[in-house]
Amino acid sequence: MNNKRDYYEVLGIHRRASDQEIKSAYRKLAMQHHPDRNPDNKEESEEKFKEITEAYGVLADSQKRAAYDQFGHAGVSSAGGWSPDFSSSIFSDFEDLFGDFFGFGGFGRGTQQRRRPSRGADLRYDLEITLEEAAQGLETKIKIPRSETCSECRGTGARKGSEPVTCPACAGRGQIRHQQGFFTVARTCPQCQGMGQIMREACQVCRGKGQVQQEKILGLKIPAGVEEGTRLRVTGEGEAGSRGGPHGDLYVVLRVREHPYFDRQGNDLYYTIPISITQAILGVEIRVPTLRGLERLRIPEGTQNGSVFRLRGAGMPSVDGRRQGDLYVSVHVLTPTGLSREQRRMFEMLNSTLRVENRPLERRPSEKVKDVFG
Repeated sequence: MNNKRDYYEVLGIHRRASDQEIKSAYRKLAMQHHPDRNPDNKEESEEKFKEITEAYGVLADSQKRAAYDQFGHAGVSSAGGWSPDFSSSIFSDFEDLFGDFFGFGGFGRGTQQRRRPSRGADLRYDLEITLEEAAQGLETKIKIPRSETCSECRGTGARKGSEPVTCPACAGRGQIRHQQGFFTVARTCPQCQGMGQIMREACQVCRGKGQVQQEKILGLKIPAGVEEGTRLRVTGEGEAGSRGGPHGDLYVVLRVREHPYFDRQGNDLYYTIPISITQAILGVEIRVPTLRGLERLRIPEGTQNGSVFRLRGAGMPSVDGRRQGDLYVSVHVLTPTGLSREQRRMFEMLNSTLRVENRPLERRPSEKVKDVFG
């Protein structure tokens, strides 16, 4: 007498359930009853997990399902019994599920997929430039150490004339299979790394790795207006891929060296210039540094300490070239010290003619804007 429960009942679905409904029901129950998630009740969980896996193995297969619907358990039974094999293709949709449980993926993947060429790793290169170079843009050359496909063995890792042999550990399958409880799991062969073959004699140049370390000189064009942390991608200039796979990419990260005068905020530049107290009182025309050379700046008479003047278009360009930033010059009025008797007498005479009421000044936003924008 067959004591097995109805497979539809096991998965909790109706007999007209779609393939997606069957898959969803199995996934939910497998997550719930997996033995690794029920360490306190492992034996019962194993039996439950085996039951739902058996039900899914039949109902997920259209031919087996049709036989089951017509003849019941007798239509899918065999003399040897039913044993779920996790390398079967019916479980390929659950690689993430079982990979989480056992710490690896690859259920249902054959050796051929592991032998496919793989893309090389990406590389990062930090490049320091000056603020002037960031403003003007530049063309430079950089030297990149990276792995290249060995020219001697063309990436095979074998000595010329030597042929690869079948890996004795996995018998050429690229996988080592283990029985864990009532199901079978497979891991990538550690000896051949999933290739299924090993080299009888290793290449003397790359020592069987198929790659060698070399330095490559690359020309690099940096556009004007770049900022600190700007990342430039150079396609195909990263590490060489394995088994003839494509190169990865190179990412050049720019570091803009701190400038002794200018402070950058976006596309605008800021700096402070000192003037004497008499220059602030009487006014003066001075020459101020910019990234494009010295320029004239008129300081009007009566200029107060901290006044800000704008030089339009003297800042940084935007990377797209649509906008040019401005340069803001803040004035710092120097108070003289160590006056001679004559100098002190002259300032005392000036002070006797000036009347300043020493009380706090109310800060007016409108006046601040007027100072900033001239």
